[in-house]
This record gives sequence, structure tokens and C-alpha cells, in this order.
Amino acid sequence: MQDVANLAGVSAKTVSNVLSGYEHVSPQMRERVLAAVGELGYEINVSARNLRVGRSRVIGLALPELSQAYFAELADSVIRFAGERGYAVLIEQTIADDVSEVSTAAAMRKHSIDGLIYSPLSFAADDAAHLDTEFPLVILGDPVEGSIADHVTMANVAAMRGATEHLLSLGRTRIASIGANPEGPVGTGASRLQGYVEALRNHGLEPDPALIVSASVWHRTYGVEAVERLIASGAEFDAIVCFNDALALGAMHALQRSGRRIPQDVSVVGFDDIEDSAYATPSLTTVSPRRDDIARTALDLLIDQIEGDERRESPHIVEVGFTLVVRESSAGVLVV
Repeated sequence: MQDVANLAGVSAKTVSNVLSGYEHVSPQMRERVLAAVGELGYEINVSARNLRVGRSRVIGLALPELSQAYFAELADSVIRFAGERGYAVLIEQTIADDVSEVSTAAAMRKHSIDGLIYSPLSFAADDAAHLDTEFPLVILGDPVEGSIADHVTMANVAAMRGATEHLLSLGRTRIASIGANPEGPVGTGASRLQGYVEALRNHGLEPDPALIVSASVWHRTYGVEAVERLIASGAEFDAIVCFNDALALGAMHALQRSGRRIPQDVSVVGFDDIEDSAYATPSLTTVSPRRDDIARTALDLLIDQIEGDERRESPHIVEVGFTLVVRESSAGVLVV
């Protein structure tokens, strides 16, 4: 900057004013400075400028598993919308051996980020103590009593209730669910199980424990294994609602391998609307949690904390809606 000032015959402060867009600079002075900038090929040191104002314009995004399509697609949305706001994104995977999710997320503070969007597999009130809630933070997931962080949540109960009601509207009455935690209802799984149960009871059906199939990990492999257990149990079923699309894709693979037709014999519904669901055979009916809305809302809340001047009295909790995307796995022509 001093070299530019010397060439233009002005002070370094004048150069700074021109480059910062300060309006009280004469057109002649601005032209001289910009000509010197062009001649010297000067580029603003953005990192140094951000350091002076105490911001890096980098936010953190802590996700459980980037190998899972939902989280990879969520990261894509966050990166795109953050770029529109002039922020870069540093991504960390929080599932690591011998290290808790919360510890990994909290450690991201060492990377000089301005704030953090954190998507845990599960989050309890005790976990909040391990996160610096004075630091800009938005949590993706169900609100936790006692947490003072902003939350962006899915309509998990209503969405799963809607997915189950869709199957009931097709005349399916022996609807299995795949995804409950074998150790008991916790977190997102508990909310989705609640929606499934409510839909059945609203239609005068009592949930059959034999049709509530656990899956400790929501991967394709566990969807295959869950359906194989369901078939081996001898329980009758004519539909399956899965707690995410990965489980649903695995479930469809197991059903087809067993000779069951989809949707003629068994209708299948997933949750997440990952890209693969549209290209499965048959294409998968699924709940879209409106991933772009989640990403944009989380960024708005986080940047408001980063750039806002006033301390909030209470956290913001925003529930994003959902859309049921009906495809061939449930809506194909039934053959009697």
C-alpha cells in the first residue's frame, strides 16, 4: 500500500480510503490511486484486513459423516449460500475414534473461525456445557432443554407422520418402520418414531412391535440387514417407512433380492430426498426436509450473531417445513 501511495503521490491513508470505498475522495485523487494500483498490480490482503477487524470471514461446519449423502449435500448448500454472503466454510467431520462429537466441534475454535454450524447425531443438555455458547453457534437438530444456542430443526414428527399417512392412504395397513435405536428412543430417531406411531393410531391401528425394526446406524447395509431380520421373523408387512434414504435404499435392495416387488408387494418411503433417491430403481418416495432452507436459515442466524451488535436475550429456534416427494416406490401401479 505504501508503494501505491508513493507512486500516486498521496498518503497511505488516502490509498486505504480509496480502496475501502470511502466516498469523500475527489474523483481526480481516486483516479490517481487506481492508476497506481493497476500499474503495480496491487492486491488487497484480505486476511490482514479481516485480522484488523477481528473477523476471518470463515465459518465452521461440523458434520457427523461426509460419506453419507445427506451430509455431503447439506455441506454443498451451506458452502453455496455462505459464498453469497462473502464467507468461506471450513468443514470438520465429528465422528472420530475415541473423540466425542461435541469435543471435535468445540476444537474447531482453534481454526480462527467466526462461528460454527454444528449438526450432531444427538445433542443433550449436558453437551452444551462443552461448547462455548458465547461464541456464535447454530445447532441443526431438535431443541434441547437448557441449551441457549440457536437451533434449526426439521419437522421430524409431522414429516414422518405424513409419510406414514401416505402409505395408509394407499390401503397399506401392515407398515413396518426401520431406524429406531435399539437402545431406546433418542434424538431424531425418537421424533420420527413418534410420527410413525401417531399416524397409525390416528387411523385406529395400534403399532405392532414386530414391525418396529431397529437400526443402530442409518447406512444402506443396516437397511439390508433390518429387512432380512423382518422377513426372517415371519411378520407380515405390506409397506416400509425408513428413517432416512440410505436405510430405504438398502431396504429396497433386500426386498428385491427376496423376490418381493416394489410397490406391488411392498411400498417403501424414505426420508432426506438425497439425489440417489430419484435415480433408484424404482425411484424412491421420500420426505424432503428442504435442505436448502435449512442451510440458508442456519447461515442467516449465524451471520446475525457474528455481525450483530446486541446480545440476544434468548435463542432462536426455527423449524423448517417438509415436502413429501411421491415417486415409484409407493405410487406405482399395484398389480393384484
